Amino acid sequence: MKHIIAFAGSNSKQSINKQLAAYAAGLVLDTEYTVLDLNDFEVPLYSVDAELENGLPDQAVRLVEMIKKADGLIISLAEHNGAYTAVFKNMFDWMSRIEPKTFQNKPMLLMATSPGARGGLSVLDMAKDRFPRHDAQIVSTFSLPSFYENFSEGKLSNPELEAQLLEDIKLFKTAL
Repeated sequence: MKHIIAFAGSNSKQSINKQLAAYAAGLVLDTEYTVLDLNDFEVPLYSVDAELENGLPDQAVRLVEMIKKADGLIISLAEHNGAYTAVFKNMFDWMSRIEPKTFQNKPMLLMATSPGARGGLSVLDMAKDRFPRHDAQIVSTFSLPSFYENFSEGKLSNPELEAQLLEDIKLFKTAL
């Protein structure tokens, strides 16, 4: 059975992106999945000096190894000031030092959500440009606008957005 990893680019304990990633992972039928929390992968702030003095953090190595073993990735990026969150960018920096082909050509469903009407489109655009340079095979993207209006009781409440997500899930599942 195929195994996917889902996580949010956020360290919020109430992360709406983690909720979305977990929901999407549950829609990929006939697969096993693990939902990760970046809070469980504590790493120091990246710097060349820190790398030279202390080497590569075990938790970043662990995440890279988990990605290598997975058959696919669902990542939902939170957006802070139009870009990656500090926690995700820091982890991404460490991971790319461990493995420049960070995403290992794994099929990826790339998502974002936010409380606002743009649904994290700025960070999605940034990731769609950057991630392929790190061997991401982005098979589909999904933006969920106005999270609190379109997601309730652990699922999408907007039928049109639900249909769109199911199409994106189908593309992702086919690529696994």
